[in-house]
Amino acid sequence: MKQRVITAVIALIIFIPIIIAGGIWIDIAALVLGAVALSEVLIMKKKLLVSPEAIFSGLAVLLLISPDGWFSNLPGHLSATYLVYLLILLLLLRTVMSKNRFTFDDAAVITLGLLYIGTGFHYFIAARDTSLAMLFYALFTVWITDSGAYMIGRKLGKHKLAPAISPNKTWEGSIGGTVAAVIIVSIYAAIFSVGQYNIFLMILITLILSIAGQFGDLIESALKRFYGVKDSGKILPGHGGILDRFDSLIIVLPLMHLFALI
Repeated sequence: MKQRVITAVIALIIFIPIIIAGGIWIDIAALVLGAVALSEVLIMKKKLLVSPEAIFSGLAVLLLISPDGWFSNLPGHLSATYLVYLLILLLLLRTVMSKNRFTFDDAAVITLGLLYIGTGFHYFIAARDTSLAMLFYALFTVWITDSGAYMIGRKLGKHKLAPAISPNKTWEGSIGGTVAAVIIVSIYAAIFSVGQYNIFLMILITLILSIAGQFGDLIESALKRFYGVKDSGKILPGHGGILDRFDSLIIVLPLMHLFALI
């Protein structure tokens, strides 16, 4: 517990000023976080970080994360999305050149990982570009849901939510975390005028995002369970890896774009 608290304090001391500063700092932070998160998927797949597949997928995830304006002047019909597609084709070509030592299954998992991670961190940048209040809306939704689920689950949890994937999560904790997030974050959204919707729609959106964030946590738990690892990485002592800390957020942020918040 002491290690977790120390890591959390140090991370927040670094993270919060970057969020407040925004601009190029948030761009760099998102690129670094996304690259590390993808490396955690590669390591779970037991792929070398200096392999062709690591290079191709690393470039692809950086392209996906980058702000839209960075590639607005590409020549002809080129776009960041098309360049990502070309890099995925190179992953498929790698299956042939390696004589199936690198398989289609490997390429599929890495492609899914880079799309999931890259899109999530792209909208991390977009949320901050929208406003500081909007990014904190996303963060508070995830943090309060997570903290509420943990505390309420410890006190009242009896019925397992997904025992085959995440044995410690309970329905009581899940519902309690969502209720806490909807109440607190909806008040925050009203005070800071987050979004263009009335309070009733913001309550509904917050409810959906809180539930989606919990699915994000379960998705990453399923990934770790499949590969037989406790944490996605070790970069954050006591907390695990970047995916362990951002699994909910990278699901919530693209949904915020769907709801036209960012």
